[in-house]
Amino acid sequence: MYKLSARQILIIALISGFFAAAGVAVLDRISSRLQPSGSAFSEKTPAGIADPATGTDENNNIEIYRVVAPGVVNINSTSYARDFFGFVEPREGSGSGSILDQEGDILTNYHVVEGAQKLSVSLGGQKTYPAKLVGGDPDTDLAVIRLLEKPREPLTTVSLGDSDKLSVGQKVLAIGNPFGLDRTLTTGVISGLQRPIRARNNRLIEGAIQTDASINPGNSGGPLLDSHGRMIGINSQIISPSGGSAGLGFAIPVNIAKRIVPQLVSFGTVRRPRLGITTRDVAALKNQVEMPVSDGVLIWEVAPGGAAANAGLQGLTQTENGDVELGDIIVGIDGEKVGNADDLSRILDKHQVGETVRVEVMRNGKRLTVTVRLTEAPEGRRPAIRR
Repeated sequence: MYKLSARQILIIALISGFFAAAGVAVLDRISSRLQPSGSAFSEKTPAGIADPATGTDENNNIEIYRVVAPGVVNINSTSYARDFFGFVEPREGSGSGSILDQEGDILTNYHVVEGAQKLSVSLGGQKTYPAKLVGGDPDTDLAVIRLLEKPREPLTTVSLGDSDKLSVGQKVLAIGNPFGLDRTLTTGVISGLQRPIRARNNRLIEGAIQTDASINPGNSGGPLLDSHGRMIGINSQIISPSGGSAGLGFAIPVNIAKRIVPQLVSFGTVRRPRLGITTRDVAALKNQVEMPVSDGVLIWEVAPGGAAANAGLQGLTQTENGDVELGDIIVGIDGEKVGNADDLSRILDKHQVGETVRVEVMRNGKRLTVTVRLTEAPEGRRPAIRR
């Protein structure tokens, strides 16, 4: 039997330790490349703002504006299109945004920069800075742009709060650039929570914050702040017959932004899991076709190579004699009821690409459970009706 001396054991231990450390370093580096690096946004309470419980409301407004306003920017977008006579005409738009980090990443609404071929940012004053689109997500109406040129002095960043810890009635402040008026402050309260609103692509944005703080055109993309100066929402929409503020404004919860900003910075888009199907709501079809259930999502078409196709889920099929047979009807995922396409999108958004879910379907009058491994939607095949 071969025996090892104490010296040999020590040498082997040292070599093993070296390779183990090297292996950990390599794995850590690989892991860091696979994970979104994201934006180094701050969640600390801004310095220079006193506890609102110890001072006057007026002083709180003044302090928040003084500390936070330099981090709110005016975004100008330009796109070019040919008119009826073939001449190229610039089309300009504007909105607001919040500086997230010293790299010059700025959070705004997707609709503020959608289709822009040129972006410029004002940090206050006459000078503007060129910017580029880093990433956008039409489903949540959020986007990140980045300054291509920065001032010499450090940027003022806007700290992010927690939109899951809000109460109706609490004070909020909005800073933005309504009608191009630089860094305007308005105040109000949270009028409602968990309001469903629609993005421009008709995707449901759940949990929006309703406020009576005045929000007008140009405020879009700017921060909605709590009394500690932390961003709790991104001002996005208004309801107004006249087009001006009517006390019905809506902000996208900042916790949605905290989840997707790292992906926008790292990938330029949000890597959402998709089933790879085209759907119709059962409720919209029940007066036209006899259905085995009153609620659910009918699979109309299954995309080849998608998660649903790989799992064997079925869309509409045509028989040899020309009849059309219904596809599977999704009625639940992991025990959660799916009553319509909004439910389906909401549940899928809770998961990550690569995760496995149990999809409950009605097929030929029988209830089945199918295990589906979620995949990302193929590039170029992400219309709003696909799930």
